[in-house]
Amino acid sequence: MNIHEYQAKQLLKGYGAPVAEGVAILKVEEAEAAAKSLPGPLYVVKSQIHAGGRGKGKFKELGPDAKGGVRLAKSIDEVVAHAKDMLGNTLVTAQTGDAGKQVNRLYIEDGADISRELYCSLLVDRSVGRVAFVVSTEGGMDIEAVAHDTPEKIHTIAIDPEAGVTDADVVAISKALELDGAASDDAKALFPALYKAFVEKDMALLEVNPLIVMTDGHLRVLDAKMSFDGNALFRHDDVKALRDETEEDAKEIEASKWDLAYVALDGNIGCMVNGAGLAMATMDIIKLYGKEPANFCDVGGGASKEKVAAAFKIITADPKVEGILVNIFGGIMKCDVIAEGVVAAVKEVGLQVPLVVRLEGTNVEQGKKILNESGLAITAADDLDDAAQKIVAAVA
Repeated sequence: MNIHEYQAKQLLKGYGAPVAEGVAILKVEEAEAAAKSLPGPLYVVKSQIHAGGRGKGKFKELGPDAKGGVRLAKSIDEVVAHAKDMLGNTLVTAQTGDAGKQVNRLYIEDGADISRELYCSLLVDRSVGRVAFVVSTEGGMDIEAVAHDTPEKIHTIAIDPEAGVTDADVVAISKALELDGAASDDAKALFPALYKAFVEKDMALLEVNPLIVMTDGHLRVLDAKMSFDGNALFRHDDVKALRDETEEDAKEIEASKWDLAYVALDGNIGCMVNGAGLAMATMDIIKLYGKEPANFCDVGGGASKEKVAAAFKIITADPKVEGILVNIFGGIMKCDVIAEGVVAAVKEVGLQVPLVVRLEGTNVEQGKKILNESGLAITAADDLDDAAQKIVAAVA
């Protein structure tokens, strides 16, 4: 689960991280009062969407020459003007795709006098099985570009979970970021605070880009991105309360209600599979035969008829889907249960696109019988290769 920048900053503030004063707004009419509540005279008006690259993004409705989704303002009138431009319009960034995202929230923040921009993130480094700081002096940039062009400027410092962030770790991180003076002193509190927030809130990613050194020498978190482990959200009602469903795919929201592993993709062949490995193999073979998967959908090892039907409905609700491939290997999951769920869903929502079903494993003959006697236009497949060829040919 992701949250907005202003929410992430508020959470970090609770751990003692240095953040600027700011106010989140939902309406243009709130912009003036929000700006007046801040020290000024420099303000930053930030679009709040779950995507990076906001500053370089463009609004569909404003033309190619319009400013991006993060703008400086030197007066309250300018803050209001920016708010009118941004709220309700569609921001397209490198991460949103061409469709973009509608801006429904703004964060109006007190400006900062920046001396240096740095990069700092925390993530789980699976190569060592520990939470690690990934830092660079090249802040405010696309970290992937830095990794590609100047990998020597990226430093990784893994943290011992028993010891936490030690003085030696702070020294190593500070050295990598070339901190000195007041910034070096601030680091002694900031880096342990970031680590504590990451661990206590079960984050998957905490990214501060940029972390800035201000002209007075002190550190400040200028931007913050957080992603949380969905499997641990039951422990964090405060984090769940920050969820903004308007930023999420409606199909993924519905899938979460049924405990389905569903991710919308850009292709045109819908996939319903049991098991993540089989799902990946199914998507790969669809691509091998020249088409693209429209989704990743894993119904799990012990899904009910109702859960299977729900998955099928979610897949068919995607207007991009031109064909559906159901690929089930029955172990714990029984093929007859899958067949019953598919038939029930097709009878309820109709079948407007080709459907190919490959079943193998537990109760496979019962499953095939249910499909064959359903009277529905379902194409059976003998194996995965056969299934992929049939669905690709059907949508060609």
